[in-house]
Amino acid sequence: MTEKTFQPVLALADVGRGRMRSCRIGDLELVVCHTRDGVFAVDNHCTHAFARLSEGYLKGTALSCPLHGATYDVRTGQVLGGPTQIPLAAYQTRVVDGRVEVALPPEALPK
Repeated sequence: MTEKTFQPVLALADVGRGRMRSCRIGDLELVVCHTRDGVFAVDNHCTHAFARLSEGYLKGTALSCPLHGATYDVRTGQVLGGPTQIPLAAYQTRVVDGRVEVALPPEALPK
């Protein structure tokens, strides 16, 4: 089993409930989504046409791509609809002292 390391990405106050915000950790670009169900992080690029999902729409836990409408569940990265069948990578999150942290495998950590 690969050990994951939590990396701080942004202050929870910077992403209000029902909102999302993009962030970068090294070469990895994520979108952090704050929903009623919690705070979630997924890759910020649509698996269909590679549009930035942070420019799309968040409704509940459904994140829709601004380009062709592919929709993903931010809790799991699973496809909910649209022109793709490839899920997003989803990352474990936690909030510590008001900061959102994302768990990354060693190969995704900044060098």
